[in-house]
Amino acid sequence: MVVGRCMYTRLQIEGLSMVPELAPGDRVVVRKTHQVAVGDVVALRDPVEPDRYLVKRVVALEHRALRVEGDNAGASRDSRHFGPVPLSLVIGRVVGRYHTARRSLPGSSRVPPSSVREAPSSVREAPSSVREAH
Repeated sequence: MVVGRCMYTRLQIEGLSMVPELAPGDRVVVRKTHQVAVGDVVALRDPVEPDRYLVKRVVALEHRALRVEGDNAGASRDSRHFGPVPLSLVIGRVVGRYHTARRSLPGSSRVPPSSVREAPSSVREAPSSVREAH
């Protein structure tokens, strides 16, 4: 999807690593970029299984690499398991979430509207380029 000069893609969350902010079935919008900062939630290719996508929070930036972790440590496979991730595997930064019917009920948790800081752990491509990784 192209909006203006920026390119975006959509992913659907499958795993529990970013709970409570991102849950299975949630869909996120990802702005394609390699410019990320500590605290950003990013989509990236799984360094172990390249056909899979992951959505994790950036916890540290290193020279041409980053460390990522899921918000739900007990359910996350992340840099604590596979080490730093090359910046070249980053697809982009999660910039929004749109809710499924079950998550749009009053009292459901919300992702901050500006500069989304929470993202899923596992992602698969959703319809029309929407996918999420674990």
